[in-house]
Amino acid sequence: MNIVVSGIRPTGNLHLGNYFGALKSFVKMQEENQCFFFIADYHSLTTHPTPADLHGNVRTVLAEFLACGLDPDKATIYIQSDLPETAELYLLLNMNAYIGELERCTSFKEKIRTQPQNVNAGLLTYPTLMAADIIIHKAHRVPVGKDQEQHLEMTRTFANRFNRLYKVDYFPEPTAFTFEENLVKIPGLDGSLKMSKSDNENSAIFLADTPEQIRKKVMRAVTDSGQPDPEKPRSQGVENLFTLMGYFSSPATLAFFEEQYAAATIRYGDMKKQLAEDIILFVNPIRERIQTVASDDAYLKKAARTGADKARASASTTIREVREIIGFRHF
Repeated sequence: MNIVVSGIRPTGNLHLGNYFGALKSFVKMQEENQCFFFIADYHSLTTHPTPADLHGNVRTVLAEFLACGLDPDKATIYIQSDLPETAELYLLLNMNAYIGELERCTSFKEKIRTQPQNVNAGLLTYPTLMAADIIIHKAHRVPVGKDQEQHLEMTRTFANRFNRLYKVDYFPEPTAFTFEENLVKIPGLDGSLKMSKSDNENSAIFLADTPEQIRKKVMRAVTDSGQPDPEKPRSQGVENLFTLMGYFSSPATLAFFEEQYAAATIRYGDMKKQLAEDIILFVNPIRERIQTVASDDAYLKKAARTGADKARASASTTIREVREIIGFRHF
């Protein structure tokens, strides 16, 4: 049986990109694998060092995890900060991580560009914390988005380096896990290649959004001005709308607007109205389940405590054995 590990940062409500990029696969994975899914509240501090409501954000994501179908009886669902063993392994891995390899990480370079006022040590060592999250459970496979593939490669490097330095065959080298031929990336409504709330919340459709909120966001989506020219490549904003329609609309609906575009008679307003209603049809059942789960404090507390106990049972064994391998001993 494969051991699968993955996490999501609690920086507010989850969106459709999170659902298709992670949660949908998580629900399938828990049926046939030993899974550890965590809420990465340590990770969230790298970009939000002083969160307004960290506990509230964690609670929101936990409720959304459960509402989307993750089952505490089938998978281990826990909060990262409930596992102090992760912080210890993170420290130990940092001792053998090199500044040069961390500085070359693509996501670190991007963060330097986008948030120059907050280039902290946590951003630099993000790959070692991610590696600790994964190998603390000796994972074999990790569901990752396209933008996280480099971090997974670094996790393999750190696992291999530990084994080589201490002359053991202890940590497996995890590989990417996906049910799709290609890793899924949902585009944003603002014309960006990936749906994200980091730069523009109106770019993302959240799983808890009301129909009114969804309509408003989709109608503001970036398109072209003037008539389309089928002889030229589509703009990224227009391409994003067609991609989203491929996920949420019927094949006949998508084909209709493809034909309209090819004939240069498309009305983007009509396309957006149809797309909004199709997204609402998809999101509404999830939103209703989120409301039900979020109102059940006893269930949320039980799920968090059960997950923490199961995760610590796994992690404490790893830390004890890693300490012995390195040479730490109690007098």
